[in-house]
Amino acid sequence: QVQLVESGGGLVQPGGSLRLSCAASRDIFSFKAMGWYRQAPGKQRELVATISSTGSTVYSDSVKGRFTADRDNAKNTVSLQMNSLTPEDTAIYYCNAAGFLLNYWGQGTQVTVSS
Repeated sequence: QVQLVESGGGLVQPGGSLRLSCAASRDIFSFKAMGWYRQAPGKQRELVATISSTGSTVYSDSVKGRFTADRDNAKNTVSLQMNSLTPEDTAIYYCNAAGFLLNYWGQGTQVTVSS
């Protein structure tokens, strides 16, 4: 079991940046991957980025080159640096911990990109 708490969401203008953080209640190294997903109104939850226990990253095509995921195993945190934001990035962003049997989710943090 692990609790995940996201922070850092908010309102930002197009072209701006935000940094999301996810704090885990226990060590994250044992999870095969940590990830960020998002869900926009009326749409399904979609992958944004994953980062493995060794630091390998995978990004969706829609955020590649703009978003950067990283993790700090010593602090049990993962982050998502989001640059060049567009209104299409507006969504609730969820932190995910992928175990070998179970997935764990945070409560989400709202990101709104609007002028």
